[in-house]
Amino acid sequence: MFFLLGIFALLVLMGALGAFSRAQVASIKQFGFWMLAIGGLLLSVMLLFTRGPAGLGTLVLLGPLLWSWVGQARPGAAARGPGPRQRAEPGGRMTREEAWQVLGLKPGASAAEIRAAHHRLMRAAHPDVGGSDWLAARINQARDALLG
Repeated sequence: MFFLLGIFALLVLMGALGAFSRAQVASIKQFGFWMLAIGGLLLSVMLLFTRGPAGLGTLVLLGPLLWSWVGQARPGAAARGPGPRQRAEPGGRMTREEAWQVLGLKPGASAAEIRAAHHRLMRAAHPDVGGSDWLAARINQARDALLG
């Protein structure tokens, strides 16, 4: 009996690893986040039943997280406007508002101010001086979006 259960567990594990290897990073991240959240919620409920105040404290700490999930799950939540993950235009283009924020400028800055901010930020963020490829690309995108 235990041998059959072991073989079944091994097959399930191999199937899960196969699915994991084909999955996209975003879906793996989301799965991990949900597992962590459900585990935390179950732990806090168990603490509530066994320890009383400690479980209540963990539920209070998880309250804001649960509230944000409820806000995202509501049908009208998308009508409130774009969230932080939906800021870019379709096709990967950066919006002008986001470009102003990336360069640290206020709307209406001159072309010379945009170039100066770009140059200042690129000196620190360029990959050749130990900066990030992603950040340098974002700074270039911001300059292109504003000077376009």
